[in-house]
Amino acid sequence: MQVNRHTAQVEQEMALLYRKYAPGLLAYVRMRVPSPEDAEDLVVEVFLAALQHATFAVLSEKEKQMWLWRVTRNKVIDAYRRAKTRQSVTLDHVAEDLFEDEMFSPEYSALRQEDYMDLYTQLQSLPPLHQQILRMRFGQDLSCREIATTLGKQENGVRVTLSRSLNLLRKIYRRRREVQESGGEG
Repeated sequence: MQVNRHTAQVEQEMALLYRKYAPGLLAYVRMRVPSPEDAEDLVVEVFLAALQHATFAVLSEKEKQMWLWRVTRNKVIDAYRRAKTRQSVTLDHVAEDLFEDEMFSPEYSALRQEDYMDLYTQLQSLPPLHQQILRMRFGQDLSCREIATTLGKQENGVRVTLSRSLNLLRKIYRRRREVQESGGEG
C-alpha cells in the first residue's frame, strides 16, 4: 500500500515538473532539432531519464531544473552526433531516383499486368489449336518445327496457324482501339 502511495506521489510530482518545464525545454530543443516530432521525442526521453534516475526524486527543485536542462542539452548533442553519422535523405529524393527507369515503377507494373490480363482474355477467344500453338511458340519458346513434331502437324501448317492467330489478335486489338478512340466501351 505504501509503495503504491509513493509511486503515485512520484508520478504526480513528475507530472507537475513536466507541466512546468517541458514547454521551455521543448522550445529549446525545437530550435536545435530539424523535426518537431524528434524534438517532442527528445523531451519525453529527458523525462523518462529523470524517472529512471535513482536520486532524481531527492534533489531540490532547483537541482531538478538544472538536471533537466543539462540532460536536455546532452540529448540534443547526442542527436547532432547521430545525425552526423546517419545521413538522412528526403523521401521525395529517393522516390525520384527509385523509379528513374519507368519500366520498374509501380504504375508501369500495374499497366503491364492489365495488358497481360487483357491478352489472356483475348487468347481465350481464339480456337483451342491456335491457343496451343501460341503458348508453345511464345510460352515455351519452341520453334515451328518442334511444335509441328509435338502436335503431329506439318511445319508449314503450324506457321500458317501461328500467322493467322497473330493477325487475328492484331485485328481484335485494332478494333478495340478504334472503339475506344470513338468514345465507346471496349
